[in-house]
Amino acid sequence: MACGLLRAAKRERVLSRLSLWFASLAAASSLTPVFAEDAIVVTAERRAEALSDVPQSISVLPAEELRLIDADHISEALARVPGVSLNRGSGAEHLTAIRSPVLTGGAGAGSFLFLENGVPIRSAGFANINGLFNAQYELAERIEVVRGPSGALYGANAIHGVINVIAPTPSEELSVFGEVFGDTQDRYKFKGSVSGTQGAHGFYAGASVTTEAGYREDAGLDQQKLTLRHLYDGGGVSIDTIFSFDNLEQETAGFIFGRAALNDKRLRKTNDFPQAFRDAKSARLQSTIEFDVGEGTRVQITPYARWNDMDFLQHFLPSNSLEENGHWSVGVQSAVYHDAGPLSLIAGVDAEYTDGFLYEFQSMPRIFSYTPGVHYDYDVKAVNASGFVQGEYALTPRTTASAGLRVDGVIYDYNNKTDDGIVGRFLRLPDQSDDFVTVSPKFSLRHELSDVTSIYAAYARGARPPQTTDLYRLQINQTGAQAKPEKIDSFELGLRTSLGERINLGLAGFFMDKRNFFFRDADGFNVIDGKTRHVGVEADVRIAIHETLTLASAVTYAEHTYRFDRNPADTPGVVSEDISFGDDVDTAPRVIANARLLWKPTDRITAEAEWIKMGSYYTDAANDNDYDGHILMNLRAEAGLTEKLAAFVTVRNVTNELYAERADFAFGEDRYFPGETRTFGFGLRYRR
Repeated sequence: MACGLLRAAKRERVLSRLSLWFASLAAASSLTPVFAEDAIVVTAERRAEALSDVPQSISVLPAEELRLIDADHISEALARVPGVSLNRGSGAEHLTAIRSPVLTGGAGAGSFLFLENGVPIRSAGFANINGLFNAQYELAERIEVVRGPSGALYGANAIHGVINVIAPTPSEELSVFGEVFGDTQDRYKFKGSVSGTQGAHGFYAGASVTTEAGYREDAGLDQQKLTLRHLYDGGGVSIDTIFSFDNLEQETAGFIFGRAALNDKRLRKTNDFPQAFRDAKSARLQSTIEFDVGEGTRVQITPYARWNDMDFLQHFLPSNSLEENGHWSVGVQSAVYHDAGPLSLIAGVDAEYTDGFLYEFQSMPRIFSYTPGVHYDYDVKAVNASGFVQGEYALTPRTTASAGLRVDGVIYDYNNKTDDGIVGRFLRLPDQSDDFVTVSPKFSLRHELSDVTSIYAAYARGARPPQTTDLYRLQINQTGAQAKPEKIDSFELGLRTSLGERINLGLAGFFMDKRNFFFRDADGFNVIDGKTRHVGVEADVRIAIHETLTLASAVTYAEHTYRFDRNPADTPGVVSEDISFGDDVDTAPRVIANARLLWKPTDRITAEAEWIKMGSYYTDAANDNDYDGHILMNLRAEAGLTEKLAAFVTVRNVTNELYAERADFAFGEDRYFPGETRTFGFGLRYRR
């Protein structure tokens, strides 16, 4: 009886907090800190749930905070999340780290799951390391970040974490929003939306446009995004349909070379690759249908379709080859939720069909083993099918146990459209089919020590099949059978508590072992059967110093190390970069931190000072070269001029630090993507 009452109380608590959550989003003039016990998330169980009830590390960036940040790049927003670091590349590009080093190539594409409204932005085997530039974060209602494996519900690519960008919900009353912004880097941004509800129908339409000359030479960018949403609520049945489209056209600046160039105000703006570019387009359509089928049982079905197309010059390789890739997919996600007394069950089936292609061509003369002409030209068709089940049981009124399991199966049908065999360093396989099955279990135990303090312990496995590029975009001395499903086993301990009415604290410690790590070394060759270990602690703290002053901080200390040896002398074709057991993985700072001081003296005035620390890290696997790290400061302020109009200013990199967004060592050279120097911005916002 007590457990049944507990489950009912939990549902009531979630509904109550949902009401408070959406009410706060509607209050455009307010910016208040979102504490753990207040937040509602949908990424943990693919449905609304109170964050305080989740035995997992999840962070939420709400609309008010995203509006204050007004990020030029999504990396600025995600820097506030413990354990997360995005290395900003040129234009909209990025490399991601979530409880991991910054990963590149197939590992960078396949280790993180990027969602928009709960649906993957790209198909699992056709992922893109820059996948977040497709998401409409500029107008998002919130961004949710799951740290650690989430394979039990999401399957492939949820190895190190999940980022879910969620579109705004239609407002109850007719609302109009508009924003214009410009800064001293010749960057101009325009956003607008209209939303409302009429009877059972709600609608939302939002668009953003960004154009910038670029901090560096020949590095301009133009990007447009559109989101349309229709919500029908017929009582027992709801249908939520979302369409999104984005178009990116950028001139791409490549690496600068040498520390002297990084620290020279003129040289760091140069671009040795003025011919480089990236053009990308994508469209996604999804419709989530929810209905009750009995007391305590609800069904959720989400059919979807997506299309991606991208052309870019590989300026980061000596070949400067042109790559064209893309894919289209149709699929469906489904889940049945059943709550009965102390037991809550989720079960479902996901399925998807994908048709993709890749073409790579080098127009430059031969350089080293990079030969001119066609490198690769192939198609891949893929069929994915997955089944999952997860149960949660209230052992006592304060203790809950949960367990889940997901089985993913995929079949790749590869068709080579050029000659088979070796050309230079490139290996083209004959036509073939490959299939993989991965299993992702999870277990957790959560206990409430008091009404404001809970602890949890969790085990989870993340597993993913190889990316299609890992299997079919091969090089000499490799075979297609060398790429195996990557697996990571994660153990986590966490604490959430409130110390009085003013302090909220979240702590998490994690231990993860990964095997079958497939990555590219400093010579540009792929390494198979890699093993790494990831151990760290994270803290997320919010302190209400005064009713007008809030201090928030996210701090991470982690060690990411290789757990195998590799001697170049034993590897044909490799001339550098030995790997020793216990060495740090390259581009894996041990310390990353972010602290913000938020001042809100009135409902119309908000100001924030932000401090960011990136610790030092090695830039090669041999740990022979490094980057010293950096500290940045940003200032932001917003003032309401009238009830409907507000002005805001930003000062980024206040101290004018000459830093690197990304530091790397490859082909015998230090390479950097330089960060922007001090930048002043000004904008106006209108809302009614």
